[in-house]
Order: sequence, then C-alpha cells, then structure tokens
Amino acid sequence: MQKLFIDYTPENEIILDGEQARHIARSLRMKKGDMLIVNDSKGNDFGCIIEEITKETVRLSVCYQQASDCEPDCKVRIYQANPKGSKIEDIIQKCVELGVFDITPVLTARCVSRPDEKSAKKKTERYNKIALEAAQQSGRGIVPKVNGLIPLKQAVREDDSEVKIVFYEGGGAPLRELVGENTKSVSIYIGPEGGFEKEEVDLIVSNGASAATLGKRILRTQTAPVAALSAIMLITNNLE
Repeated sequence: MQKLFIDYTPENEIILDGEQARHIARSLRMKKGDMLIVNDSKGNDFGCIIEEITKETVRLSVCYQQASDCEPDCKVRIYQANPKGSKIEDIIQKCVELGVFDITPVLTARCVSRPDEKSAKKKTERYNKIALEAAQQSGRGIVPKVNGLIPLKQAVREDDSEVKIVFYEGGGAPLRELVGENTKSVSIYIGPEGGFEKEEVDLIVSNGASAATLGKRILRTQTAPVAALSAIMLITNNLE
C-alpha cells in the first residue's frame, strides 16, 4: 500500500496539499475511496481512506493507527567519505531501503569533491528529498536523515554508537566478530575513491572503532556501504 510521511501526529482527519496532493492525484491517479498509509515520521502508521480529492488537495479520514513494524532494532549510522558525482545519491537511496538510521557525508584527505558551504547546503536538501522518496517507496517507519557535510575529526568526536567500525583495505576483523544478534547501534566509516589514509584509520580506531574487512575484494566507495549495511542487517536478524 502507498505510504506518505507527514511531520505531525494526526487525529481523525488529514489534509494534504502541494506536492503530496499532486503526487496522489496526478502521479498515482488515486481516487476517492482508495486506501493509503500516512506515517507521522515517528514510527506510527495511520491507515487512511481518501474522502475528497482534487488536483491540489486531498482530504483523508484516519481508519486505524499502529506502530510501524518496518524498522530494524539496530540503528546503523553511516559516515560516508564524500564521493565524486552522484554516487552518494545512489548510496542514500539503497541504504534507506535497507534500513539505515542516518547518513553523514564526511570530508577526508582524499576526497575529490569539496563543495563550498552554499553548494553543500543545497546538496543536503536534495539528499534528504531522495531519502524521503526512498523511505516512502520501501515502507519505512521513519525518514532517515542525511546530515550536512562535516570533517572526519568532527564525525569521530560526535559519534556515540555502541559499536564503531572502519572498513579498510588494509585488513581487519571479520564483521561477525564485531557485530552480534543483540547489537543495538553501529557506526560504519567508509572511505572515498582513494581510500582512507593510514592516519585517518588510526584516528577512528583511537576513538573506539575497530578495523573490519568485507572480504578479499576491494569494493567501490558506493558499493561498500550497501554491502556492509546488508551484512549488519543480516547478522542482527533484520533481514528476516
């Protein structure tokens, strides 16, 4: 069933307008009497029926409320070295579908893409729109946030996850030695196209992280987070 997100908790009626209303009326071609799910962005799903629909406004009545059962019980944060081009857009889309909690682009020594403040802000807005669309498509219970671009040192300093992992082509422990079925929060650090510098790996490790490997093959920067997140979801029983 189609899912949409709003930023408040509704009572008996929901009025949608603007882009959401146009999406329902024009793109989805829904009609009066059709059902859809509205989520309050806090993990609560509201089953709704369309009572009235125009090209610009949709009025819904709430039929039932229930907690979303689509969220993993392990919160995975991704600290992704800022890649070139549109690679991060693919990373955001796929990782939101797989269950990421949030994504933070970081600047590392070998990052080629270094947008100025204005450009970075505009990109962040676009990235969060991609996250919203992916959350709606995949039926998430929340919309994972894409944070603004920050330096690696700041990311490491602010990271408070239970388990911290840096994936490094220089080797490390198998993922199953670091993450278990009962792990509740994990941060993963992914390097740019040229990889992390040794000093950056040392910085992350000195702040409580463990170096890990995803096997003997070297993965691209846009492949590694998807592979790592999938493996963590499997280990923590969130792909069942």
